[in-house]
Amino acid sequence: MRLFRSNEILGIAEGALTFALEASRDAHPNEYMGYLRGEEARKLGLDRDGLVITDVLVMPGTESNSVSATVKTSTIPNDIRAVGSVHSHPNGVLRPSDTDLGTFQKGAVHIIIGAPYERNSWQAFDRHGEPQRLDVLDVELPEAESFFDFTQADIDEELRDK
Repeated sequence: MRLFRSNEILGIAEGALTFALEASRDAHPNEYMGYLRGEEARKLGLDRDGLVITDVLVMPGTESNSVSATVKTSTIPNDIRAVGSVHSHPNGVLRPSDTDLGTFQKGAVHIIIGAPYERNSWQAFDRHGEPQRLDVLDVELPEAESFFDFTQADIDEELRDK
């Protein structure tokens, strides 16, 4: 198991994107908000280094209305697999607001999904709000693992290899 990995985001798994689109549609006319986690591409059968977004995490206690979604900071995961966020714009605008830019500081990629929540109704951005290309990848998603799926022996081995 590798604990230190490439931070390059190669794309988003089809299943993760489908989930985010459906969650955004279900939340309409309110905003939807979630957090993104990635998995090493090689673990998903890709012959490349980097990460693939595989999970959309829904945070308990998220409050939303038609113009914003607020997550309690105590529910935001402190996870080595965290790569960014996803939220919807019920008005269909695929540009980050000033408020969005303030939340983009943590994570490498942030996705905005706009009404009507179709396959082409989304855009990825970097932490500065610049549009980014994000491929949709047809990969089989891994089985759910325990949150702490590594041991001290895994850490020691990884550090020896450096």
